[in-house]
Amino acid sequence: MESRAAHYGNLSRQIWELAEVGYKEVKSSALLREQLRTAGFTIAEGVGGMPTAFTASWGQGKPVIAILGEFDALPGLSQDDVPEKRPRPGVDAGHGCGHNLFGAASAFAAITVKEQLEAAKMPGTIRFYGTPAEEGGGGKIYMARAGVFRDVDIALAWHPGSVNAASNGTTMANISAKFRFRGTASHAAAAPQAGRSALDAVMIMTHAVDLLREHVPEDTRLHYIISNGGSAPNIVPDFAEVFIYARQPSMPVLDSVWERIVKCAQAGALATGTRMESEVVNSVYNMLPNDRLAALFDHHLRSLGGIKYSAAERAFAEQLRQTFQAEAGLSLGSEETIQPVRTAAGAASTDLADVSWIVPTGEFVTATYVPGTPGHSWQSTACAGMSIGRKGMLLAAKTLALAALDIFHNPAIATEARASFDKRRAGHVYRSRIPDNQPPPLNYRDKE
Repeated sequence: MESRAAHYGNLSRQIWELAEVGYKEVKSSALLREQLRTAGFTIAEGVGGMPTAFTASWGQGKPVIAILGEFDALPGLSQDDVPEKRPRPGVDAGHGCGHNLFGAASAFAAITVKEQLEAAKMPGTIRFYGTPAEEGGGGKIYMARAGVFRDVDIALAWHPGSVNAASNGTTMANISAKFRFRGTASHAAAAPQAGRSALDAVMIMTHAVDLLREHVPEDTRLHYIISNGGSAPNIVPDFAEVFIYARQPSMPVLDSVWERIVKCAQAGALATGTRMESEVVNSVYNMLPNDRLAALFDHHLRSLGGIKYSAAERAFAEQLRQTFQAEAGLSLGSEETIQPVRTAAGAASTDLADVSWIVPTGEFVTATYVPGTPGHSWQSTACAGMSIGRKGMLLAAKTLALAALDIFHNPAIATEARASFDKRRAGHVYRSRIPDNQPPPLNYRDKE
């Protein structure tokens, strides 16, 4: 086991060094596919019209257990594996959310489960899902549209973090879109009356959105940028664009908020005599918790225990924590323990949530980062590339494998997870807010 752990640790390091952003993870995806193909899995590539998306299946019949893996990096987070800010030369992106660890641990778990099922001659199917572009690209949404989750009984996932804990809370549903306004250009000094300012339309829209904040539920989040405000101050802008995100823990509530945002945009166009058009960039659901799978993960995390730092790792952690700008949260040493099941609503959004409304889905986190490390930071990128990250990754792989094998050996777990799923879903029918005919945004990072 120790040599295999080292092998998958090296795999995670390779993906960390590649640091490929969403939909561009060509080499990272290939590395994971090769591991699974060599282990005897059947690979389906290019799932959902995405070149880096794939599934890897072994076995036949029920139950079908899915283990999900991610592997995309974040732009602008280049960092060496040292406890001081030091970008890697010639590299822009970095694994500030630890997805290099995510994909490697999940592949390790899926292969381990396959070997155990094969040795015991047990029926059932273990399937790894290589899911690209979680960071704003919504890869799982397009995989869901392709129907690859329809026969799945249980989906299992984990995520890098700074604590060890099972998750039974929700996340934020999210709709993001670009609102574009088209007006009439004119000389801003000599003939302003002949112009119709697209920038004025954007300003009216964003002012209306700012006023709207007082009249939406308190747990709503609205944030935007003006992505195009014109070309020169002495030209009345004939084109302007605002890129806006709206988040809410409930998709139906978010729908009603979004209708009002659209009206703010329409008001901007009406007031300025411009034309408005919009494009939904991405939309994800809020996570649907699963009580039975949270309990299953909590059980196995506690049976395994946390992770222990070597003297060198503790020195790294102490130096890294000195760079934090805010309260560090849990103290050093908390990585050795398992925290209570997390039930609070998180502030982030993820396309895993869309899967959770289609099939019973469980998730947990392990301490791949030094306690208190903020995600999406150079500090988390550093941790994801060194031994602290790999120790948390190994704990995740073991937890996933034990949970999946438990379900194969005890079908009642799947039945109970389905009951929790049905109760929490309460008859809601999943429908993505991304238009049915909209293809995956394979170049969405190029627009930034």
